[in-house]
Amino acid sequence: MAPTQHAEGFEEFEAHRPLLLGLAYRLLGSMWDAEDTVQDAYLRWTAADRAEVREPRAFLITIVSRLALDQLRSARVTREAYTGPWLPEPVATGSLGPLDTAELRDTVAYATVRLMERLTPPERAVFVLREAFGLPHGDIAEIVDATPAHCRQMYHRARRHLTDGRDRFQPTDEDHGRLLTRFLEAACGGDLSGLTELLSEDVAVWNDGGGKVRAALHPVTGRKHAIAFVTGLVTRYSMGEARLVDTNGHPALLTTFDGGEQLVALDVRDGRIHSIFAVLNPDKLTHVLI
Repeated sequence: MAPTQHAEGFEEFEAHRPLLLGLAYRLLGSMWDAEDTVQDAYLRWTAADRAEVREPRAFLITIVSRLALDQLRSARVTREAYTGPWLPEPVATGSLGPLDTAELRDTVAYATVRLMERLTPPERAVFVLREAFGLPHGDIAEIVDATPAHCRQMYHRARRHLTDGRDRFQPTDEDHGRLLTRFLEAACGGDLSGLTELLSEDVAVWNDGGGKVRAALHPVTGRKHAIAFVTGLVTRYSMGEARLVDTNGHPALLTTFDGGEQLVALDVRDGRIHSIFAVLNPDKLTHVLI
């Protein structure tokens, strides 16, 4: 490729990089893996005959989706052997590409990315490409090597799975931030009645230490057990400064805890906390501590 063509190709790819990173992250739940996938896509982009690429955006989305699908299939085996619960990597909102529609924002929300782990790789790809990027089922079918009819079935199945039991209207960022603050104050103050009011009866607490830091190896389920777990942690270990940070399109709580950093994200349903996600694995906090 001539130097001028290389420069033009680089600039064109860079214009699409934020979108491609957001796509790969939604499919993989890891910005580290997303960055590697997008870099691999760039190498394929530079090797492609640009004269045959009629629509660069569609071409690049196809490449990134296929690369991410391959990686997701192999990653599932690795995640099954992970020490304790595997949670997605939280990412500063500004690093996730365009979030100018409700669908783009919702599909990158931490609770949604966590739930998408339950989908098969093709279901996840179909859901993301349709819900967040609005691709026609015919185009998606070519990407995932399925028929349009099968893609429609996978999309509706995935959508039902992800929306089952969730609120149609999510709390505003302001309400989400206030809920996080109230939760922190109640936990640190040993306010059992306050925690009881904030937590749903079937709340679950998930901790991801990845074997690198001390963390619960199994989810803590049920309001009574969750309150005992949270207040016990606060009593035993020192908690330092806490602040709200904007991750995955919503507020989350970043704190120093037992000498290390942890990020706490919430899934809110019917005005109460349904899930608490605590990410303590330092390898997963790189894209928040920026």
